[in-house]
Amino acid sequence: MGKVHGSLARAGKVKAATPKVDKQEKAKQPKGRAYKRVVYTRRFVNVTLTGGKRKMNANPTA
Repeated sequence: MGKVHGSLARAGKVKAATPKVDKQEKAKQPKGRAYKRVVYTRRFVNVTLTGGKRKMNANPTA
């Protein structure tokens, strides 16, 4: 059987030490067709063209 990296006594120490922040109230995301419309406008309508080319995947190597 393989070895475990580090002892399990330390598991979850970072999450336990992080202060709890309540979630903010936000306006709900549109669903279905309306969401597709938002995505379309974000990607194609108000794009900032750099060099006359549209960038779909800005960082494909990462």
